[in-house]
Amino acid sequence: MDPSVEPCQNFYQYACGGWIERHVIPETSSLHSVFNILRDELEIVLKGVLEMENKDDREAFKKAKTLYSSCMNEKRMWSLEDTLAVLNARYNKKAVLEMFVWPDDRDSSSYIIHVDQPLLGMPSRDYYLSDGNYKKVHFAYLEFMVSIARIAREDRNLTQDEERVWEDMTQVLALETDIANATSPAEERNDITVLYNKMTLREAQQAFNLNGFNWTRYIQGIMSSVSVTVQPDEPIVVYCSPYLEKLSDVLSKHSHRTLQNYLAWMLIMERVSSMSRRFKDVRAHYRKALHGTTVEEARWRDCVRYVQGNMENAVGALYVRETFSGNSKRMVRELIRKIQEAYVETLEELSWMDEQSKEKAREKHPNQLISHSHKFKNDGSSDRNTSIEENYFENILENLAASAQKVHKKLREPVDPDMWIIGAAVVNAFYSHNRNQIVFPAGILQPPFFSEKQLQALNFGGIGMVIGHEITHGFDDHGRNFDKDGNMYNWWSNYSAERFEDQSKCMVEQYGKFSWKLAGGQNVSGITTLGENIADNGGVRQAYKAYMKWVEREGEEPRLPGLDMDHKQLFFLNFAQVWCGACRPEYAIQSIKTDPHSPLEYRVLGSLQNFEAFSEAFHCARGAPMNPEEKCRVW
Repeated sequence: MDPSVEPCQNFYQYACGGWIERHVIPETSSLHSVFNILRDELEIVLKGVLEMENKDDREAFKKAKTLYSSCMNEKRMWSLEDTLAVLNARYNKKAVLEMFVWPDDRDSSSYIIHVDQPLLGMPSRDYYLSDGNYKKVHFAYLEFMVSIARIAREDRNLTQDEERVWEDMTQVLALETDIANATSPAEERNDITVLYNKMTLREAQQAFNLNGFNWTRYIQGIMSSVSVTVQPDEPIVVYCSPYLEKLSDVLSKHSHRTLQNYLAWMLIMERVSSMSRRFKDVRAHYRKALHGTTVEEARWRDCVRYVQGNMENAVGALYVRETFSGNSKRMVRELIRKIQEAYVETLEELSWMDEQSKEKAREKHPNQLISHSHKFKNDGSSDRNTSIEENYFENILENLAASAQKVHKKLREPVDPDMWIIGAAVVNAFYSHNRNQIVFPAGILQPPFFSEKQLQALNFGGIGMVIGHEITHGFDDHGRNFDKDGNMYNWWSNYSAERFEDQSKCMVEQYGKFSWKLAGGQNVSGITTLGENIADNGGVRQAYKAYMKWVEREGEEPRLPGLDMDHKQLFFLNFAQVWCGACRPEYAIQSIKTDPHSPLEYRVLGSLQNFEAFSEAFHCARGAPMNPEEKCRVW
């Protein structure tokens, strides 16, 4: 804490100032926060369990440990040409078009093919189209592309033609810039009911010809890898009609050579971490411009993250076996029940919502998944069992193929409503609107969020707020479009829907006035962060109401020795301190354009400025920075 700051002036600085002063951002990181520290510590646990030999391990555990061992083995080199050929032949890299299989927003019991605009090589379209700091990253990105192209020519024993390499990669970046310009900005993609456009492949062919692009052949080429046949009458959901309308002009503007170079570049750039040292070395300047980092992470951390991301069930089970207390699950389930009750009571306080809509909201109880899945089965990693410790890159190719097949073959399968959308070894929590499901992995069920042994004021202010946050996602600007079964359906009366929009506008304007000095004075986007801001505000309000009811039943908790704060103040202190963190300017510039969350300090300041109970707990005078005259409230 920073006791020199008045809590009513800047509660984030008061709660986190001491933390920020004592914690230096590591050279390997662009963001350092309580979340990052917990994730670093979790990775140390995973390093231990992945390196531990156990002859009784089940097959999936052995595969995870073998994959980790192969990642740690950096001795073997590989051929870029062979690798690129395999990637093009065996896997669909999502460049130019994003295609995936996911539950249908209007029928959550069925999977359907989705088409969307692609992710870009750089974090957002601003890096291609804006000036200032973005230009610096833009040029470093081009240098990175040219350096990779040089290495590619060396590996193929081609003579170096500096002018041609620069010309080729400049044309690739021009194409990528045109693709970025064709994509819709995040502010225009906030309303999923507008994005959703269901049609058949035949209708897509008529609407988006793309200079003769054969949609059925494209989709069939992907689905044939899992022996699924599609016909022109196959239904798909298009999320990106404006992008597809512009794509024909982009494709006709550039040569086949440039397009082929672009696809090769997109394949290579995301595999650099698994290539030899010289590829990583040429990436260093770009990473410094983009992230502000000057040192790479330890190899073992890269390997832990890769195995964790690709074999999350096996790694999660290993983590739970090593660290998790079974009683925690029961306690968290009870916390969820209390906060769900508080949410229902909060509905009664809302004057802007009519009774018809309130009744539908009461029915929308989310399904709960806590700690870890008991339905343990093999991950999407390869079942061909060819993983060898010496062959890390080949193991990656196996996993790319297996994970793609795992997703695509779902098209003809029923949706499992109890399927975990994430592994257990994760410091985070989630809400799925298609499943109306809240998920709290074992990784987040630890201090400062939660402990069986810490005060309930801290548990409610920590994991309690996170629970309330995830519940509220079911009713934010996105989740409110889905019913209790996870189907996109308008269950709102016109009166309540209009009032919701009015309440939301207040929050859009409030957060849109936060100017982040670290990001060059850019303002937070109140539109793209609206869903997370609604969830933060609703989460802290519901958790506090649930804690007050707990105090009524159980009595006030003892004060912590040496700290002159009562239980209400401790609740708000822990809420603030789970968001303590600091970052580099490069990260700030990137995240303000790409992160749907507000910056850490504004998540705290915005939520507490809107909550009267905070001002009462800290005796903030009306008009003080933390107790403004105008307050916003949705839930």
